[in-house]
Amino acid sequence: MDIKTNFDKVIENLPKTVELVAVSKTKPNELIMQAYNLGYRVFGENKAQELKRKYEELPKDIIWHMIGHLQTNKVKYIAPFVKLIHAVDSFKLLKTINKEAVKNKRVINYLFQLHVAEEQTKFGLTCNEIETIINSDEFLTLKNVNLVGLMAMATNSTNEKLISNEFDDVKNCFNMLKNNFFKEKSDFKVLSTGMSQDYQIAIKAGSTMVRLGSTLFGPRNIV
Repeated sequence: MDIKTNFDKVIENLPKTVELVAVSKTKPNELIMQAYNLGYRVFGENKAQELKRKYEELPKDIIWHMIGHLQTNKVKYIAPFVKLIHAVDSFKLLKTINKEAVKNKRVINYLFQLHVAEEQTKFGLTCNEIETIINSDEFLTLKNVNLVGLMAMATNSTNEKLISNEFDDVKNCFNMLKNNFFKEKSDFKVLSTGMSQDYQIAIKAGSTMVRLGSTLFGPRNIV
């Protein structure tokens, strides 16, 4: 498999306004280093302990994103170094991230995960739930976490209209939050939508960050 060809093809066709997160979950260090040696630096993992191991074993200028569902008891493994946590799907989790960030004397950037897919197995909050959290007094006390946008996964479907409508819902929620709460917050700008099977639809719907695994690294390894 030619990693260089895959990366070149994606980056060449990606709008300059869209950041690429190379999803390296289940992939060996050797494959990540192939991408690294091409000059790529932003990688995403979905398991906290695997992310911690790769952080320890790989070059320290890699920018690590936590893109998967995160359990509160696993936050401690990634709090010292993670650049962005994509899938904050409860206020309880957010408070835990803040607590671990305080311990590590840093501010951790995060995205609220919005649930728009038809599958109930996917995690996430409704737009109303996110608004309720932001409106709460306790939210304002969390000084070591920084909200920079939203993340979402569309329904796993071949129905492009359905996927497009779901990504439109994410964009509408983002716009509402931006206008009502974060108009002056310049770093509230991330829409992490779109994976290998639907990222082109996501970009049309306003995505600013796509999470690509199989498109770059080939079929995922099931573990």
